[in-house]
Amino acid sequence: MGGRPVDRVGWAPHLRGCRGGMRGGWRRRGDERRVFPLKGFYEKILNISRFSVSVTKMIDRDGYRPNVGIIICNPKNEVFWGKRVKEHSWQFPQGGIKLGETPEQAMYRELQEEVGLAPAHVRILGRTHGWLHYDVPTHWIKREWRGSYKGQKQIWFLLRLVGRDCDVCLRATDHPEFDAWRWNDYWVSLDSVIEFKRDVYRRALNELVKYLKPG
Repeated sequence: MGGRPVDRVGWAPHLRGCRGGMRGGWRRRGDERRVFPLKGFYEKILNISRFSVSVTKMIDRDGYRPNVGIIICNPKNEVFWGKRVKEHSWQFPQGGIKLGETPEQAMYRELQEEVGLAPAHVRILGRTHGWLHYDVPTHWIKREWRGSYKGQKQIWFLLRLVGRDCDVCLRATDHPEFDAWRWNDYWVSLDSVIEFKRDVYRRALNELVKYLKPG
């Protein structure tokens, strides 16, 4: 995908030489050994379990999880594309809607988590009228979700960046979604988008272009 790369996130290597027991464990760094608790490890496992339960609750009777997609444009009507961490695919920011959230609330949360932008940095130009659906191939679906989960249904938002490029921060959380980003033409080729998302991208772009004033 052509465009102007702007930011890149460094990715720390995995810890090596780690093992643990019931109370804790040690990791070796050169000749040094340090005792560390396993509390964080068990908390992570518990959080994963809670996440799976919350996602399952949000799946509708047809097997689709509610989600938001975000298209951010600059004053030149170029749009933000993010490169997924350690992958060669590019996409728009997106994320699931949590229990009790409205699509707009979910959009602002995902905007901050994935791109580091606050509500004050953007202005909503428009949103899709209804849900846009896409199916996820079976081999991409977690085994425990197969049979109940089919894909995503999305409300898409078109936002105008009223802040500056330097307001974008891909390190807003400990688990960044993107490791690089760039501005591209609104109608840039979708060849670098993972195949099963391309159709919903086309539909979102086609529906939202009416809100985009000539640059």
